[in-house]
Amino acid sequence: MSRLSVAQARRIAIAAQGLAAPRPSGRVDVRHLRKVFDHVGTIQLDSVNVISRTHYLAVFSRLGPYPMDLIDDYAWKSGEIYEFWGHMASLLPIDTYPVFGFRRDRRKMWSRVEEMIEEHPEYMEAVLEEVRLHGPISVGELSDPGSRTGPWWGYGKGKIALEWLFATGAITAVRDHRFTRYYADPADVIDPRHFSRPELDPEESYRYLLEAGARSVGVGTAAAIIDYYRLHAPTARPILEAMAEDGTLDPVEVEGWKGPAYKHPEAIIPRGDRGTALLSPFDSLIWFRDRTERLFDFHYRIEIYVPEPKRVFGYYVLPFLLGGDLVGRVDLKADRKGKKLLVRGTYAEPDVDHARVAPALAAELEAMASWLGLDDVSVSQRGDLSVELRKAL
Repeated sequence: MSRLSVAQARRIAIAAQGLAAPRPSGRVDVRHLRKVFDHVGTIQLDSVNVISRTHYLAVFSRLGPYPMDLIDDYAWKSGEIYEFWGHMASLLPIDTYPVFGFRRDRRKMWSRVEEMIEEHPEYMEAVLEEVRLHGPISVGELSDPGSRTGPWWGYGKGKIALEWLFATGAITAVRDHRFTRYYADPADVIDPRHFSRPELDPEESYRYLLEAGARSVGVGTAAAIIDYYRLHAPTARPILEAMAEDGTLDPVEVEGWKGPAYKHPEAIIPRGDRGTALLSPFDSLIWFRDRTERLFDFHYRIEIYVPEPKRVFGYYVLPFLLGGDLVGRVDLKADRKGKKLLVRGTYAEPDVDHARVAPALAAELEAMASWLGLDDVSVSQRGDLSVELRKAL
């Protein structure tokens, strides 16, 4: 069994995620987006829009400035990408549609769906028929959408029905530039060739997704690879071990890691430390927090749902990758009316060189502000890197 240092594992991980390669110097087009998906496999979706939604940020981290309508058109109009539950709500290559049959077919009915069916036994079928006749259709366009029952996830019966039909594959979804989700008959949105392809059985699907997850993480523990597509761990572990035995994956030891790790056979180890980017809180490089700590000695938690007085770093905090290491973090907000990118807090990791980090971070923030159509970067006094960052700007 081969051995890797943590530095080597870190280089593999960054390269596998498409963050080690130089950004395009010319016009970004759909070929670059395909390369991003070749690396990451799936991009998480999330509704938070403090700076820009996370799927835009994930592409910016890897390609730099690009026209946002490029990803809109690619995701919702090209036929190459569709939305489903990959890691969480995610963009996925259309070739994976038959792979996720096990997730569509075997999903346990949610308690809210059971309650709704008990109270309104004919409602689910009525919503399905309405989508088939009038889709793409939003929840607000249903003839009887119901009323919300509270904030956040206090969905009305229309949203509950649509989400269940989406989760089980009876309908699919597309979005507009405002991120509004419209529900549609899959036959109206997805190329019929993908319906004619037989779905994989659950074990084949697990093998496919474990290999794909290993390719995107480069090297990781069983838990990290299993988490990439949110697979059922007791089912996945023996399959993963069998894949290591048959040569699909390479078992390795990583310095300081407990237990076995697995490397994708095609993973490369760059000679030097590369990769500079601001990372969305939902970026796939840092999905699995334990792995982030093992690779970078970087403790990271999303504080969106933490009451403001209890937050340590801020509401929407982006880790900063510089030269292949996570060296700091910034709490950002786009002030669209004032045309400013607000840096509400900026923090360096212990023992990093502030004089090295600040100019590189300033350059990334200026590039992001320009990409977002903002005129200025405004830095608050909060955080131990704020003085150097203001000077660099």
